[in-house]
Amino acid sequence: MNIRSIFAGIFVGVAGLSQAAVIHVPELTLFGAPYTRSEIYNSTIHNLNPDNPDDMLQLLAPAAESPEVQDSTAVEEIVTTPLPAYYFRPAVFSSFQFLDTMRVSKSAPLADSPLDPNTFGWLVTDLYHNDLIRHARQAVVVRTPYLVRYDEASLPEPPKKFEANVDPKTAKIVIAEIIPEKAPEQKLEAQFYKRHWLKTFNGSVQFSQAYVSPNWYQGGNKNLNMLVNLYYNVKLNPAFHKKFLFETTFQYKLGMNDAPNDSLRNYSVSEDLFQFNMLVGYKASKRWYYSTNVSFKTQFLKNYKPNTHELKGAFMSPGELNVGVGMTYNYANPKKTFTLDASISPLSWNMKTCFNKHMNETSYGIEPGRHTVSEYGSSAEGKMTWQICDNISMRSRLFVFSDYSYAYGDWENTFMFNINRFLTTQIFIHMRYDSSTPDCDDPDWHKFQFKEILSFGFAYKFATI
Repeated sequence: MNIRSIFAGIFVGVAGLSQAAVIHVPELTLFGAPYTRSEIYNSTIHNLNPDNPDDMLQLLAPAAESPEVQDSTAVEEIVTTPLPAYYFRPAVFSSFQFLDTMRVSKSAPLADSPLDPNTFGWLVTDLYHNDLIRHARQAVVVRTPYLVRYDEASLPEPPKKFEANVDPKTAKIVIAEIIPEKAPEQKLEAQFYKRHWLKTFNGSVQFSQAYVSPNWYQGGNKNLNMLVNLYYNVKLNPAFHKKFLFETTFQYKLGMNDAPNDSLRNYSVSEDLFQFNMLVGYKASKRWYYSTNVSFKTQFLKNYKPNTHELKGAFMSPGELNVGVGMTYNYANPKKTFTLDASISPLSWNMKTCFNKHMNETSYGIEPGRHTVSEYGSSAEGKMTWQICDNISMRSRLFVFSDYSYAYGDWENTFMFNINRFLTTQIFIHMRYDSSTPDCDDPDWHKFQFKEILSFGFAYKFATI
């Protein structure tokens, strides 16, 4: 239906109410032919009593079709029907409908029917009214959406709906409201709990290529191997404990490879490191904490030189324990993609152990016949984590100790490249300097030691944040 015709019909209806008159229009009316602007302005308005309520609630009804118009000045009085009150409800958007754009004349539905038009003509009138209102409302929604203030889906209460049924006892049409069934209420209240401990776990099994310098203090061979890497970190949540600093890390690396050049063994150990680190602190200023650092590391498996029974490493041989007291600087960027802990311990205690009787304890600075040696001095430790991008991250740790007669330091760097959730590539670079290390047969390596492992394999990770 033409939108202009819709608003023309509404305009004429409102004009009839406000001017209190009976409207006369030409023979070709809104229902049977295009309704033009000239038809609205040329219509005659008269004989409607403004004091009569029945006259005030009237709506244009479709005029009966008649033979071809002979006189353009002939007019017909339009039959009026009561105007339902719900026609005046505020515009509410419910859905978009593909409405019929063709006009149907009043006699079309009953043209081929034996039913009496005088009896069932109200059906056509009612169809006309409803069709007119549907077109008018949809035109408002489409052309002037800023005037539509309500959406049926977001109304605080569902709109009332009615259905008409025929009462067989009284032979009357009964219109009753449809009461919608209430959906069962679901409690979707969010429950929040304080998470005092933040935990992170990384586990991987990877195949790797390793290079070990000839004077590496724990021994090892350069070869292709399998690497198992376990990393577990527990940290006190700083959001709820702003004055305290507590972090514990367990890490274990095990690398094994076949030994085709070893006539005594079928495999060798290229990496065997268990490491425990703990940091405890109390806040002194904005980013500084009074702190205590504890670090311990050893290996679990025995490691031999190829084709010999000379033991290079075993459990607690060597083993190192360091405890330092000092200050720690703690920093994390707002996005938590970069964290830094830098500790300075002016007072530090370091203990070295060698409990295996088949090893030479003097190579670790322990007096002959003894299993431990204690050293007092100063230490410093720095730990950094950096999420470079979504699938690339870096973890680094630097530790330095000196008793003022010798010094040693460890710098461990792990670069992780995540291919997907279960596949990853890692590059592990471990550099060590020890001023007490005896000279090596290789002239290129003296006090400085180096280990690099490139690996690819399966990985699993979970975290509480």
